[in-house]
Amino acid sequence: MARWILLSLVLVAGCAGVKYQNNWKSLDARPLPSWYDESKVGIFLHWGVFSVPSYSSEWFWEQWKMAKQYNVVLFMMENYRPDFTYADFAPQFKAEFYSPERWADIFKASGAKYLVLVTKHHEGFTNWPSNYSFNWNAKDVGPNRDLVGDLAAAVRKSTDLHFGIYHSLLEWFHPLYLQDKKNNWTTNNFVMSKAMPELYELVKAYKPEVVWSDGDWEAPDWYWNSTDFLAWLYNESPVKDSVVVNDRWGSNTRCKHGGFWNCNDKYNPGKKVTHKWENCMSIDKGSWGFRRDADIAQLYSMEELISLLVETVSCGGNLLVNVGPTSYGVIAPIYEERLRQMGQWLDVNGEGIYGTTTWQYQNDTINSDVWYTAKKGAAGLDAYAILLKWPMSSQLVLGAPIPSADTNITLLGYKGEFEYTKNPQGGITITLPNIPFNRIPCQWGWTFKIVGLAN
Repeated sequence: MARWILLSLVLVAGCAGVKYQNNWKSLDARPLPSWYDESKVGIFLHWGVFSVPSYSSEWFWEQWKMAKQYNVVLFMMENYRPDFTYADFAPQFKAEFYSPERWADIFKASGAKYLVLVTKHHEGFTNWPSNYSFNWNAKDVGPNRDLVGDLAAAVRKSTDLHFGIYHSLLEWFHPLYLQDKKNNWTTNNFVMSKAMPELYELVKAYKPEVVWSDGDWEAPDWYWNSTDFLAWLYNESPVKDSVVVNDRWGSNTRCKHGGFWNCNDKYNPGKKVTHKWENCMSIDKGSWGFRRDADIAQLYSMEELISLLVETVSCGGNLLVNVGPTSYGVIAPIYEERLRQMGQWLDVNGEGIYGTTTWQYQNDTINSDVWYTAKKGAAGLDAYAILLKWPMSSQLVLGAPIPSADTNITLLGYKGEFEYTKNPQGGITITLPNIPFNRIPCQWGWTFKIVGLAN
């Protein structure tokens, strides 16, 4: 026994002493901290100077001055003086109703387990008092406060959410970036004096457990100095043991390197992916930032949101649900309602979401309205069949589960076991009782827990 304990201590010490090198072979070998896979649901927040015009999208500046997108150019001509610049929007980004405590309450109620705040988008404006963004940060102009630090403190005080940050590597109009681009990335003055110093500053100041990188696509990872930063993050940073990162560290890294994979915005493969991945999506289907002119048809309904959540988790992913706060610091009521309703659903069905794994089936073999997750139970692996549309009849036919003599079936949020029969062709048929309206556990999806399966 003493020998076994000594060997265990040696193994633990060896793992704890791993030093990651600044190359992808070494960095990709780092195990993903377990909290991330267990969380399944996160909140994304796109907030910045683009929240002032709150029109078209968070790419407003690029659409106006680079792409010269017709509707954006016309919007500026009709609503602003001819010499108005994008920088003139910054003093109007006041966040006067910003209450980090209220935001934290909404996020806690949403059922999400982690939060990713945009600290700097491609416009270059930093939502914290960065030493590398003079007079183009939230402390010097606009809100005149540390938006990142205030939210981090509120979230950590009143919730158990893991706090994370989004950071754009590129800046559309920064002179040094444009010069490096002109030099075909043979120089990286922008990276060494701006992008990377900001990342180190963010990690040291706010200790985020998610570092969500973006703006990588124009240049390869060696230009961004990505592997050097990640080696420091994993070896020496204050969050080295708990931090997770995505895969956007260069034009050659998406869906190949990093921690969890984003691959593309709204990535949803619809099938099992063995490498941990994330579906980042926005409740507003047309924008990540707040849009004043968005109508209800352009927003995800709760049925659509729950369906996307279930499908994503069933295939091994996490769902990162984005909302865009207003320039005055409010999460609009329609988005708050969506988040709170998601939390109500998770209050009932969370057992089939949090901490689950993929099952041998994702979608049912005969019922496309059913998606599966699994979790280790007392008698083996328990399967969760999440039904997105309640049957018109009193029977739910499933093709994937093979029952044993010990199988029992319950509905999360409802008392009592359900009767079932084994189908001759395989699978089971669950008998659905006439459930009174006031005993229906939820509105948008129903989770059947199947224990003691033969398969």
